[in-house]
Amino acid sequence: MLFSTPVKYFPTPPSLGAYKTVFGNPLFLRSLLNSAFVAGTTVILSLIVGSLGAYALGRLQFRGKALVRYTILSMTMFPAIAILGSLFTMVRALGIYNTPWALILTYLTFSLPFTVWVLSNFFQSLPLELEQAAYVDGATTFQTFYLILLPLTAPGLVTTGLLAFISAWNEFLYALTFTVSLEKRTVPVAIALFQGEQQFEIPWGDIMAAAVVVTVPLVILVLVFQQRLIEGLTAGAVKG
Repeated sequence: MLFSTPVKYFPTPPSLGAYKTVFGNPLFLRSLLNSAFVAGTTVILSLIVGSLGAYALGRLQFRGKALVRYTILSMTMFPAIAILGSLFTMVRALGIYNTPWALILTYLTFSLPFTVWVLSNFFQSLPLELEQAAYVDGATTFQTFYLILLPLTAPGLVTTGLLAFISAWNEFLYALTFTVSLEKRTVPVAIALFQGEQQFEIPWGDIMAAAVVVTVPLVILVLVFQQRLIEGLTAGAVKG
């Protein structure tokens, strides 16, 4: 039907057979769990470490601050293929090849600089009087950070966290390179390796059904955090 002329956009008769096949595949279900763990852990580590670094860059004054900011920004500009060899050597040296931690570590090389850069602008835009009032009340620097300033950057946390999750969820190159066993594969690689019932057969129906299943969680996340996402993306666009 996919290659028929004229093209038929809807199957006749409609069938959910491809979805039954996909959900009946234990390796696909395992890849969903792998992707959820890798993407979720990447987001959590990015927000924890990134918020601390962003606070330092956004609120503290030290020599070389501008150089550090632009160095962090430049780290997000490297194409993934350019550092693949170096990351592969590092992953093998650390003994985490073919584990989820290999993917988490490599995803952090891109999500963490982006998180620090975006959140530092949020911290920088907060009024200085907030910190001064907290210090007068006897709060320490760390208490001021996580009790006063961090909640005010919620739109930025949601925006960077959601974008980091989508990037880690959809990433293919590193997941294909740093995992070998089928039980360790993430969803994009698992879909790419789908096999038909016959040799050299491409299961287009299963692939399309799996793509829809993988997209649904992202759509739900965007809808749930839609308001925060808009606030984060438009923050600083209008003054006053």
